[in-house]
This record gives sequence, structure tokens and C-alpha cells, in this order.
Amino acid sequence: MPEYVDTINKYGGKMEGATGIPEDMLRKSASMAVCKINIDSDIRLAMTAGIRKHFAEHPDHFDPRQYLSEARDNVKKLVEHKINNVLGSAGKL
Repeated sequence: MPEYVDTINKYGGKMEGATGIPEDMLRKSASMAVCKINIDSDIRLAMTAGIRKHFAEHPDHFDPRQYLSEARDNVKKLVEHKINNVLGSAGKL
């Protein structure tokens, strides 16, 4: 997702042009009964954005429990968004 690439670059990253799969393509694939859709690139971007932002705002932190907290929150929000708004799989367990 572009906002995570923007955050990564804002906090020292060099991810020019990095993108995941466009959501309209994911929606189309999900509607065609594709059994596996990989969103790992988006998850890694969300995680990296959280870590970079945290280290920029708290350069004294070194405990993973500190810097992974925001990263995990980003991943959770991203996955909820994909399930509910992109993949059409909400409530289909």
C-alpha cells in the first residue's frame, strides 16, 4: 500500500517505486475463485514502515517489544482491510 512506502521513505528508507499487488487486481482474482492470493509484499511494507517510524521517533529503543508494537498494529490493520474490503472473505470462515 502506498502509504506504507511513503512512511518507509520518510524515515530513511529507499523504497522508490515499491508496490504490492493493486487492490483492484486482488478483488478481481478473489471474485474469480482464485484459491490463493499472496499479500506478503504489503505485509512486509506495513511491518517495515512501523519499525522505521518507531526507530526515527525513539532512537534510544532497542527492545523488540517496543519497536514491533506499531509494526504489528500496521499488519493487523492491513490484513483486516484486505479481508473486509478487498478479498471479500469477511465472515466466510
